[in-house]
Amino acid sequence: MAKLDEPLRNLLGDKTAKVLASGLDLHTAGDLLHHYPRRYAQRGELTDLAGLADGEHVTVMAEVTKVQGRTITRAPGYLLEVTVTDGHGELKLTFFGRKGSYRAEKELSPGTRGLFSGKVTSYRPRGGRVQRQLTHPEFRPIAADRSAGRSAEEAAREFAEEIIPIYPATKGLESWKIEDCVEIVLNQLDLGPDPMPELTVKRHGFIGLKEALWGIHRPRDWAELERARRRLKWDEAFVLQIALAQRRLAAATLPAKARPRVEGGLLDAFDAALPFTLTQGQRDVGEEIAEDLSLEHPMHRLLQGDVGAGKTMVALRAMLQVVDGGGQAALLAPTEVLAQQHYRSITGMLGPLAQAGQIGGADHATRIVLLTGSQGAKARREALLEAASGAAGIVVGTHALLQEHVQFADLGLVVVDEQHRFGVEQRDALREKVGTGRPHVLVMTATPIPRTVAMTVFGDLETSTLAQLPSGRAEIRTHVVPPERPNFLARTWERIREEAAKGRQTYIVCPRIGAQEGDEEGAPVFGDPGDPGEEEGRRRAPLAVLDLLPRLEDELLGGLRIGVLHGKLHPDDKDAVMRRFAAGELDVLLATTVIEVGVDVPNATVMVIMDADRFGVSQLHQLRGRVGRGSLPGLCLLVTDAEAGSKARERLDAVASTTDGFALSRLDLEQRREGDVLGAAQAGRASSLRLLTLLKDEDLIRGAREEATVLVDADPELEGCPGLAAELASLLDEERAGFLEKA
Repeated sequence: MAKLDEPLRNLLGDKTAKVLASGLDLHTAGDLLHHYPRRYAQRGELTDLAGLADGEHVTVMAEVTKVQGRTITRAPGYLLEVTVTDGHGELKLTFFGRKGSYRAEKELSPGTRGLFSGKVTSYRPRGGRVQRQLTHPEFRPIAADRSAGRSAEEAAREFAEEIIPIYPATKGLESWKIEDCVEIVLNQLDLGPDPMPELTVKRHGFIGLKEALWGIHRPRDWAELERARRRLKWDEAFVLQIALAQRRLAAATLPAKARPRVEGGLLDAFDAALPFTLTQGQRDVGEEIAEDLSLEHPMHRLLQGDVGAGKTMVALRAMLQVVDGGGQAALLAPTEVLAQQHYRSITGMLGPLAQAGQIGGADHATRIVLLTGSQGAKARREALLEAASGAAGIVVGTHALLQEHVQFADLGLVVVDEQHRFGVEQRDALREKVGTGRPHVLVMTATPIPRTVAMTVFGDLETSTLAQLPSGRAEIRTHVVPPERPNFLARTWERIREEAAKGRQTYIVCPRIGAQEGDEEGAPVFGDPGDPGEEEGRRRAPLAVLDLLPRLEDELLGGLRIGVLHGKLHPDDKDAVMRRFAAGELDVLLATTVIEVGVDVPNATVMVIMDADRFGVSQLHQLRGRVGRGSLPGLCLLVTDAEAGSKARERLDAVASTTDGFALSRLDLEQRREGDVLGAAQAGRASSLRLLTLLKDEDLIRGAREEATVLVDADPELEGCPGLAAELASLLDEERAGFLEKA
């Protein structure tokens, strides 16, 4: 009998095991049994062919309507076309050569139902419309059940209702072959005692683990499948919550210097000088953070607030509280443009309170320094000295802050702006600059990436939310500029001219800087009638700033003052362009996503995003937030060549329908998944979650958190639950364990 850690080569043979390992990264019996079906089909139901996407490896159930073979002039001289249908749409199955088509001609005839597996491609017959096809697909005809002892009606009904698992497959190993492998392993499986605590199983009415594995792979009915899913989802949530509960218990023992609020200090002086009233949300969140900073273990809090909600103000007040307590604060920004923006805005807001040692500086004033990779040697030496000596209470910088030679006298708080731009390793490098203990950490974002949403749902980040916008902020309207409405694009350029005539400004954003090797010669710049688009599976290169610039200057926006900003410019040139735009000396700023976060020009009213479908939801929301930052209403135009009804258009329509960053982050999560909650993988890559989905299973996850916390508080090392400890050990490989130490 086989255990879950049994190598597949011992159960399935070397040849099959090698394909499972290379194609699907499955090596043990446990790996294969946790490779769950992606969906289920009933023999009586056909697959909806309309949902197939180019390039996807699919397994579909369909019915043959037509089989036609013919000789062709080019090699291999023979073509067999099999047309299958779901009752609405059609899919072509193409086989070349007599040898390649022999089995299909023999086994497939009109009326035959079967499973067909292959890669979806598109082609356009001369003078016809685009059609989807599978070339040389693998297939398995589904024959009627002729079992004796039952009436024809009973046999037909049972046959039609049988549930067929459809697995994520790979080339050389189709879904039904994986199904056969799973059955071999299930029949040899010896799980031993159930790893889940007996009281937990009874309390929640769960089925046993072995029954759940049979039920997920070989369900006799939908009710059995649901019972299996419920148990296996709980296992995923509970084991993850055990890991996080152990981590929280360990974190509570880490020392951090308490920084309680000091009466009559910098923070009080700053609040007294504010020319406006903080929103109630800013006050409430400020109190949560102030309380965390007064504790002797490290704060680890996410500050999420929509674009323009005042997160920087909340973070600055937290930094001042730490400076009042004798410590320093570091603000880590993802780009030099944003770091310089933060430095200028914080210095401006503090005024005399940031001028320690200078004429006109206030009592108890501090110093603000900027540290970036492009600074001159003299400015860099001065910034490093002020950080190391403690003369600078607040140090604003980019990745340059993470370098080994950057030292602090007493780093008490790390603020990370748009934390998704920094990896765990990078954030950990800054925390290591504390001599003893850990600094408090505050991370800020407007649209949490899927993995961050996952961490908050799982309870690994304390969360503060700023939902209220400061008074006086204007609304932002968002519209999609689609390929089927070319007059919309023409109107875009007219609107930019109209805004410029009123003295207002526009951003135009492109996905990249310039043409790259491999781009097609003469590819259209954008939106020209007759663009090939995605015909025959090809797509034109993304729009580039340097390609669009000549057309804007010569034709579309001739006469307007256009500036260019992108990542390859020298930092001094970037700063000069931004200063000119902020001063109103430019009508249009043509840029890449270097202006995604932090850029604040209240006079800018229009944001045009070219090839908008090539950006993520978070990026689109951040870019949109660059307009409407003053009293003037903002307009965001999402220019795309994505066709109506495509997933890309659905995403753009969703962005256009709401300005709620939290709603958009959940949309992002729905589309990209949550990444690996316990590892370094970000969304869209391998995840330790197979069945669990945060948007549907939040209640289950929170219930698992409560139960895991109680268990770990009572038995931190799981000595009384050896099976659960073994499950945890298999989940927390060396890489993930190291990740937890740093995260």
